[in-house]
Amino acid sequence: MALVFRFLPWEYAIRNLFRRPLRTCLTFLGLTTVIVLVFVVVGFIRGLERSLAVSGDRQTILIYSLGMGENLEYSSIPMKTNDLVPATVEGIQERFGQEYVSPELYLGTLIRLGASRTSSDQPSDLSPQTMGLVRGVTRSALLVRRQVEIEEGDWPESGEVMIGRMAATKVGATKEQAGIGKSISFEGRTWKISGIFSASGSAFESEAWCRLDDLQQAMKRQDLSIVALTLAPQGEFADVQLFCEERRNLELNVKREAEYYAGLQKDYGPVRWLAWLVVLLVSGAGIFAGLNTMYGSVVGRTLELSTLQTIGFARRAIVVSLIQEGILMAAGASLLAALIALLLINGLAVRFTMGAFTLRIDSMAVLIGCSVGLLLGLFGAIPPAIRALRMPIVDGLKSV
Repeated sequence: MALVFRFLPWEYAIRNLFRRPLRTCLTFLGLTTVIVLVFVVVGFIRGLERSLAVSGDRQTILIYSLGMGENLEYSSIPMKTNDLVPATVEGIQERFGQEYVSPELYLGTLIRLGASRTSSDQPSDLSPQTMGLVRGVTRSALLVRRQVEIEEGDWPESGEVMIGRMAATKVGATKEQAGIGKSISFEGRTWKISGIFSASGSAFESEAWCRLDDLQQAMKRQDLSIVALTLAPQGEFADVQLFCEERRNLELNVKREAEYYAGLQKDYGPVRWLAWLVVLLVSGAGIFAGLNTMYGSVVGRTLELSTLQTIGFARRAIVVSLIQEGILMAAGASLLAALIALLLINGLAVRFTMGAFTLRIDSMAVLIGCSVGLLLGLFGAIPPAIRALRMPIVDGLKSV
C-alpha cells in the first residue's frame, strides 16, 4: 500500500515560533539588525549613483584645461575664453538675447561655517575647518545649471555666498551654523550666507557659490576653471570641439557634462564594488548567525522531531516545516528593517570625497534588502533541516 505524503500544518510552524519567545525574539532582533545594515550599504550605493547620474546634463558642455582629466578644480583657462566662445560657436541656447554661457572658477579649499558676526559670537559656534567646494559664478549659471533652484534667501551680492543644502554636511557643520545670515570663511575672507539652493540631489548641492569677481579678487586670480554652456536643440557638439582645436594656444579641452559625471561614476566603481562586498560579508554573517540559532533550535527539539516521524510524518515534511519557520521569521525581520530604513535611513546625509549626498532607499533598495533577508531565512534553515533529515529516529526518542 502506497504511503500518502503529508505536510505538517502551516500553523504548526507559526505556533513553534511563539513556543520559545526569548529565542525567537533574539533571532528576530539579530536578523533585523543584519538586514538594516544591508539597507544602509545599499542606500549608500543608490545615493552615490543617483547623485552622479542627475548631475550631468547632456546639453551642457564643459570647456576646461587640456590634460586635467576629471580634476576640474585644477583647471585654468584664460578669462577671454568666456568672450570667445559665444562670439565664435554657433548653436548656443539663447533667451531674450542672453546666451547660456557660464564662466566659473571652481576649487576645493578650507571652509569654516560659523555664527553671525555679533558681539555674542562664541568659539563653539564655529564648525571645524574642513575641505569644501567653492564655485565663483555669474547669474548666467542659473541658465546653464537648470536644476539649481534657490530655496531660501537671495542670490549673493558682493561679499556674500549662497550654499547648497548639502554644503553643511560636506564640511561637518550643523544646520544652525549654515543658516542664512551666518558667516562662512575661506580664502582668508569671511562671507555672509545670503541663500540656500537645491539642485535635484546633484553634486552641486555640496558647493558654496559666490560672485565670480569676488572669488577672483580673494584668490588674486584673473583666470577661469571652466566655461559651461548649453547647446540649443539644433546646436552641434562638433562646433565646440572645432573651436577648441582651432585655438591650440589656449590648450582647451571639451566634454559633455553628462560624460564628465559618467567618468566619475566609472572612477568610483571600486568604491561601489567594495560596498557590494560589504553587503556579502554582512549577509554571510547573518547566515552564520541564523545557522547557529537554527542548529540550537533543532538540537533542543530532538525528541519532538523524532516523535513527528514516529506518528507518520515524513522527514521531508519536517524539513519543509523548519524552512517555513526560518522564512517566516526572516520575512518579518525584512519588513521591520524596511520600515526602519524608510523612516530613519532614507534621506540621511553622508560626507564623501566628491561632496555629500543622501542615502537613498528606493524601490530597488527595498527589493534587494528584503531579498537578502528572505535568503538569510532560507539558507539559515536548510543545513539544520538536513541535520533533522539525517537524525536517527531511535536516537531521537531516547534524547531528553
